[in-house]
Amino acid sequence: MSKGKLYIVATPIGNLEDITLRAIETLKSVPFILAEDTRESKKLIDRYNIKSQLISYRDQNHERMIEKILEKLDMGLNLALVSDNGTPLISDPGYKLVKELREKGYEAISIPGPSAVTSALSISGLPTDKFSFLGFLPKSDGKRMDILNEYLELDSTLVIYESPNRLFKLLSLIEDIDNQITVCAIRDMTKSREKVYFGDITEVINALREDGLEENPHGEWVILLSNKV
Repeated sequence: MSKGKLYIVATPIGNLEDITLRAIETLKSVPFILAEDTRESKKLIDRYNIKSQLISYRDQNHERMIEKILEKLDMGLNLALVSDNGTPLISDPGYKLVKELREKGYEAISIPGPSAVTSALSISGLPTDKFSFLGFLPKSDGKRMDILNEYLELDSTLVIYESPNRLFKLLSLIEDIDNQITVCAIRDMTKSREKVYFGDITEVINALREDGLEENPHGEWVILLSNKV
């Protein structure tokens, strides 16, 4: 009996319409979907009438789940892995699983689709020929400062994910490092409240303050930086 395959399926980053036909067909074809948060993924599978069973899979329960996953693959069952939104493993769980399956000779197949990194770059107005993706930075100001100083020396656009509560702290650190840097800050990409802020760091901070986001932080943020514009 041939072993089952693990499909890494990209799902929408906000708007549920942003899913490929191949992703829908793949999710319908597998008996089990490994999901970072089954409550979030249920919104998508209900929207597209997908009957596959959701199973909770996160880095934190990897050791407990891996034997069950291997057992299903050894039975010849194909599985799918999804994150809450976007492409799995990109600042989301899955690396441990794919690495272990690769080492054991199982096949992982990409079902490509939305990713906040590339989507943000495409509308940022910043150079896209070279970029560095840093995901979520550490919470420590000192560690953040060290990382920013290191990567801002590179000839590439930086892409960072940030939570609303730490947004102004991050932007203030960037302003302290280089008050001439060009920034594109994107809120809630593909959702109804999507908004793009573009300009030098001080202009962007002032625009965010004018919109009341310092007193009332909200949204999911992608921050892009370039000192080469």
